[in-house]
Amino acid sequence: MAFEDLLEDPVIQKYLHELVGPKGMPVAAAPPDGEVTDEELAEELDLELNDVRRALFILYETDLATYRRLRDEDSGWLTYLWTFQYENIPDNLEEEMHRLLDALDQRKEYEHQHEFYLCEVCSIRFEFGEAMDFGFECPECGSPLESMENSRLIDAMEQRIEDLRQELNVEKLEEAEA
Repeated sequence: MAFEDLLEDPVIQKYLHELVGPKGMPVAAAPPDGEVTDEELAEELDLELNDVRRALFILYETDLATYRRLRDEDSGWLTYLWTFQYENIPDNLEEEMHRLLDALDQRKEYEHQHEFYLCEVCSIRFEFGEAMDFGFECPECGSPLESMENSRLIDAMEQRIEDLRQELNVEKLEEAEA
């Protein structure tokens, strides 16, 4: 998939924005054809050199950019030539989805295994042990803590987990491993 096609996808735009932030987004959204220096990018995009370097380093850490070093024979200075590797984005997104799936599974188990109490005034939620320690009164405002039903939250998590598993074809993988 070409850079331009990837960058038109709103999911990929959001992913890049989450990675590099608003100051780094112009760098992520303007991948050059071939190699480029950080100074060239800063000048071309009219950005601070440190912002460009920060974005490039983040892209490098997530396998979305690589660099090649050249040493100037006369001055001894190093020049970094950057190349963008956006063909790795789909694999990175899939890894993120697997991490989200694992986190949701853990959170669902936590919600299943604990009883919660809520201060309806402050909207603060407490586990049973905490609520008991506070005498079932909110430590912020003194209001009584009410037993909290979390089945809607668990149902929403289960639906999201199921959606992620379908998207990742996790059932097929788990069946093949069994």
